[in-house]
Amino acid sequence: MSATGAAAIGARAMATPLNALVEEYLRVLTNERGASAHTLRAYQRELHGFAAFQVERYGKKQSVDRIEHTQIRAYLGMLYDRGLSKASAARALAAVRSWFKWLARAGYVEQNAASLVATPRLPKHLPRVPSIEQMNRAVDSVSEESASWPTRDKAILEVLYGCGIRNAELTGLNLGDIHWSNEAILVRGKGQKQRLVPLGDAAAERAARLDAAGKVKGNATPALFVNLRLRGLGRVSGKAGGGQARLTTRSVGRIVKRIAIQRGLSADVHPHTLRHAFGTHLLEEGADLRAIQELLGHERLSTTQRYTQLTTAQLTQVYDRTHPRAK
Repeated sequence: MSATGAAAIGARAMATPLNALVEEYLRVLTNERGASAHTLRAYQRELHGFAAFQVERYGKKQSVDRIEHTQIRAYLGMLYDRGLSKASAARALAAVRSWFKWLARAGYVEQNAASLVATPRLPKHLPRVPSIEQMNRAVDSVSEESASWPTRDKAILEVLYGCGIRNAELTGLNLGDIHWSNEAILVRGKGQKQRLVPLGDAAAERAARLDAAGKVKGNATPALFVNLRLRGLGRVSGKAGGGQARLTTRSVGRIVKRIAIQRGLSADVHPHTLRHAFGTHLLEEGADLRAIQELLGHERLSTTQRYTQLTTAQLTQVYDRTHPRAK
């Protein structure tokens, strides 16, 4: 790049405060990339935290084009000093990298300084997945004692495990997303990507009951899963609940954990565990890896291949436990 071009980039970067550039990037994520509310909250937290660190450490006149990779490493070091895990630091670095990639494309910096910072090496932990029998018992035994709204809560488990969708995808479902003629459900995944996922008989039955209950009560909400007391119904759009009394991802997590514990599953079971169980059990029963990738909405096959590792680990355990030459 010519000296004139570099000077123009520097002048533009210095004229724009770091927090303003963060907000501009968040608008791009919202309007152009269709990022989820969860992603936006995470990026907002990580990037404003990074901007605050830069100003505190290097002064209010710090401009984005002056940030070097050593300063990004210093930020990660500060996170470690605060007691954050390697996984948390890696998420923060991913947000900063994404931001710098956009800054380079938008002409605020000459190069992505964050690309020179190595991602913290994370230990590979294979998720513990309940067996098929354990999952069937947990779903079939949802009762008044284990659930505040048995019909809804059983439907949550049926759809999470029966369709393998993410927690945020579940709470975003609308009654109109159920395609009864195709026996499928329309799922809006990351980046507003849509996919049709087959709806099993058990999950369809539970969804139909929720649909019928909503019509009987005349609920003025499109949401498939609503909170128990319909909190937020009728509020102004854009405020808490969005006027739809939609169940939150945090509430879904509490519901799943409560039922799992009462049914003898591990205390660390959460909604994503059921998604892992979905993929693992499909693979164990002979499903094609590409088909599982489509059902889960994974962009890359490498993400789906973790289930191959999981199954291999389980087979190794079986071998070690049962084969006479392994003892």
